[in-house]
Amino acid sequence: MTKTFLKAPVRTGIAASALALVMSAGAAAQQYVSGSAGFNMQRNSSNSGVFTSDFTTGEGVAVPAGTVLPSGTPVGWTTEFDTGGFFTLAYGWRMETGLRFEAELGYSSSDVDTHRNVTAGGNDIGGADAAVLITGSPALGVTVADLVADGRGVIRNTSLMINGFYDFDLGGPIGAYVGAGIGATRVKVRYNPSDVDIINGNDTVFAYQLMAGANFAVSDNIQLFGGYRYRGSE
Repeated sequence: MTKTFLKAPVRTGIAASALALVMSAGAAAQQYVSGSAGFNMQRNSSNSGVFTSDFTTGEGVAVPAGTVLPSGTPVGWTTEFDTGGFFTLAYGWRMETGLRFEAELGYSSSDVDTHRNVTAGGNDIGGADAAVLITGSPALGVTVADLVADGRGVIRNTSLMINGFYDFDLGGPIGAYVGAGIGATRVKVRYNPSDVDIINGNDTVFAYQLMAGANFAVSDNIQLFGGYRYRGSE
């Protein structure tokens, strides 16, 4: 049994989105609601952990059967993801100074493409028979690398962020913006290569993001915008 930590910043590219601005009566700020959708380019996840109890290997050929890996032995591997999607909804305030603040609810998802570079105790065990992972198992005729390369799995994030922006007036209907945000994200991770559950759990962690892009005013109350955001969390 292992305790595993995931480190996987998210690179999110906005494909298209719409921003609706609604004037607030008798106030210097504009209130608005916005929605966006786009592509989620999930960065590789570097997974690391430790055995929480002694583990006895199966027949791994290169790793003799019955080898005991003591509690605390480090394990790790890398996970690559397919391009996924993301959606956000936000409510905010736009000031006359160009500053803008909002609360944002977001969701993103990416399927696993493949797992690779499996290590135990600092040693690469990708070439060992997959039986090494199962105590008492005879050789299975498939390597650890082949077993995990099958991929399968998903990572999902449901986040609540507080964002701050600065809008640049470029003249006419065209503008640009930069921004940053902090908040929390509920990360759900399932890794099940070759239909074997390795990780299936979730946690709420700190998250941050950086944004930049351009917008186009369709009317006094509606803007279209496109851009790029980088979001990081563990």
